[in-house]
Amino acid sequence: MDGQTVTEILDQLRDGELNEYHVTKEQFLIFREVLVNREDFKHFRGIAKQGGSVIYRYLNEPRS
Repeated sequence: MDGQTVTEILDQLRDGELNEYHVTKEQFLIFREVLVNREDFKHFRGIAKQGGSVIYRYLNEPRS
C-alpha cells in the first residue's frame, strides 16, 4: 500500500463510495501518515480492533 492508494481510499470514504475501510496492523502506519495530513482529518473515526487492526469511517460532523 502506498500514499496514493490511501488517498484514493480516504476519498472514497469521504464521497460515500465506501461505508468503512479495514486497515491491518501492517498497513496502519502508512495509512495514518496520509490521514493526519488531510484537511478533513477530524471527519475520520478509527475504531481499534483486537489484534492491531482499525476500521475507519467518515463522519459528516467533525469530531471534537
